[in-house]
Amino acid sequence: MPRRDGTGPTGNGPMTGNKGMGRGADGKSGRGRMGGKGLGPAGECVCPQCGEKTPHQRGIPCYEQKCPKCNTPMTRL
Repeated sequence: MPRRDGTGPTGNGPMTGNKGMGRGADGKSGRGRMGGKGLGPAGECVCPQCGEKTPHQRGIPCYEQKCPKCNTPMTRL
C-alpha cells in the first residue's frame, strides 16, 4: 500500500471481501432481521382454518388477531 489509502494489489488489504456487498453474517441478502419478509403495513390477515380475510392493522401482528368466524389465530397473506 504505497499511498496508505487502503488500496493495493487485488485481493489484499482492507477493501476486499464481503464488505459493502449487502450480505449478512449468514451470507443471505435483503431479508432484514431474523429472515423477515418485510410485508409492510398494507395487506391482509387470513384464517388458516376457514379462509376468512381481514385487513391487516398496522402495529398488530396477524398471529395476535383472532378470526371473527372461528376464533383461530390469523396468519399474514
